[in-house]
Amino acid sequence: MPLTGTTAPPFVTVLVRGLLAGLIAGLLAGTFAYLAGEPHVDAAIAIEEAASAHAEPAAGAHDHEEALVSRNGQRGGLFLATGLFGAAMGGLLATAYVLLARRRRTYDDGRSGLLLAGAALLGAVVVPFLKYPANPPAVGDPATINQRTVTYLLMVVLGLVAVWAGSLGYRSVGAQAPLWQRVAAAVGGFLLVTVVSYVVLPSFQEVPADFPATLLWDFRLASLGTQVVLWTGIGLLFAALMHHGRRRRAAAALPGT
Repeated sequence: MPLTGTTAPPFVTVLVRGLLAGLIAGLLAGTFAYLAGEPHVDAAIAIEEAASAHAEPAAGAHDHEEALVSRNGQRGGLFLATGLFGAAMGGLLATAYVLLARRRRTYDDGRSGLLLAGAALLGAVVVPFLKYPANPPAVGDPATINQRTVTYLLMVVLGLVAVWAGSLGYRSVGAQAPLWQRVAAAVGGFLLVTVVSYVVLPSFQEVPADFPATLLWDFRLASLGTQVVLWTGIGLLFAALMHHGRRRRAAAALPGT
C-alpha cells in the first residue's frame, strides 16, 4: 500500500540505499556465478588448453605464457567484481529513480523500484543476450573482440531504448483506454525497436563446430542467471529499503511522535 503525506527522501539517502542494495545483490550474483558458472569456465579452459597443446607440436612452438592471474585469483576476484558492479548498477538505479520521480504514476516506492529494476533487466540484459549471448573461453575470434564489444554495448543502449519505446507506447494510448490497448501499444513499441536493432546490427558466428553444445548453453544460461539474480536482488532490496524508509517517515509525521 502506498503511504501518502510524506516528503521524498534526499538524493544522497536514495543513492546510499541503491549502493547498498547493489552491493548485496552483487555478492549474491557472485555466489550464483561461482556455483553455476565456474565449473563450465573450467571445462572450457580445459578444452582451450588441450587444443593449444595439440597445435603447439605441429607449429614447433614450445614456449608457454603464464596467466597474469591464476584461476584461484580469478575466483576470488569474481566476488569483488560482481560486488562492485552491483553497487554501480544500484547507484544508477537510484539515480534513475530520482530523475524519473515526476514521471512515475505510482507513489509506491517499492513498486517503483521493482519496475525500474525489471526494465533494466529486460533492456540491458535480456534484449542483448538474445542477440549476443555470452561465450565461454575458447569461443570467439580475438581479431573481432573490439567490434563485438562495441556492438554489444550498442545493443545494450538500444535495448534500453526499446524499453523506453514500450513505456512511451503505453502512455500514448491514454489512461482512459482499455488495459489491453495500452499493453498492446507497449509491446508494439518495444518489439519495433528490438526487431530493427536485431536486423541492423551484425551477427557473429564464431563458435567452433567441435565445441560441445551442452557446455556452451550451460555457460550461457549461467551467465544469464547471474544477471537475473543481480537485478532481481537489486530490485527487491532497493524496494524494501525505500518502502521501509517511507514507513519510518510516515510514522515520524504522525501527531504525538
